[in-house]
Amino acid sequence: MVCIRQATIDDLLAMQACNLMCLPENYQMKYYLYHMLSWPQLLFVAEDYGGRIVGYVLAKMEEDPSEPCHGHITSLAVLRSHRKLGLATKLMSAAQAAMDQVFGAEYVSLHVRRSNRAAFNLYTSTLGYQIHDIEAKYYADGEDAFDMRKPLRQPQPKKHHHHHHHHGPGGCCSHDAPAAAAGSSPQSSNSPDKKANT
Repeated sequence: MVCIRQATIDDLLAMQACNLMCLPENYQMKYYLYHMLSWPQLLFVAEDYGGRIVGYVLAKMEEDPSEPCHGHITSLAVLRSHRKLGLATKLMSAAQAAMDQVFGAEYVSLHVRRSNRAAFNLYTSTLGYQIHDIEAKYYADGEDAFDMRKPLRQPQPKKHHHHHHHHGPGGCCSHDAPAAAAGSSPQSSNSPDKKANT
């Protein structure tokens, strides 16, 4: 049994360790801390029954005044041993629901490597993202990224339906449909930590 719960500051080292095991895009601890201090509502972990962190999502709100209010998935990872359990889908759903309910985000964005078919299929087929743009040579090794977006609410009228995802601290959720392995999305702003450690 794996629980999805909101991350705490005590989870950051385990989240960083999970990132190092799963993904080529790695970050310094201060970058995790920056997310935790700025948007604690948007960080979630998957924790197994032994208390081990087996997946995480690192997310933030973009603060560009020229853009509509929106969130960004910085990084998502699930350990290879715990793939195909739907954890990536649950982590993403928890972060998206918090962006909507806490911050009123209109949409959520992310980047994914062109070559990462498993992550691309998860985002498009399971989670409903669409390609917004292609960013050439986005990654440190020169690979292009798909810039993807998913609307969270209709921007025009104030009518939107509520999705009730109860993913507070300590809350567990049951298993659902399996999902593909997840990819990662380093942040797109001009932070000095964008390509940390790569």
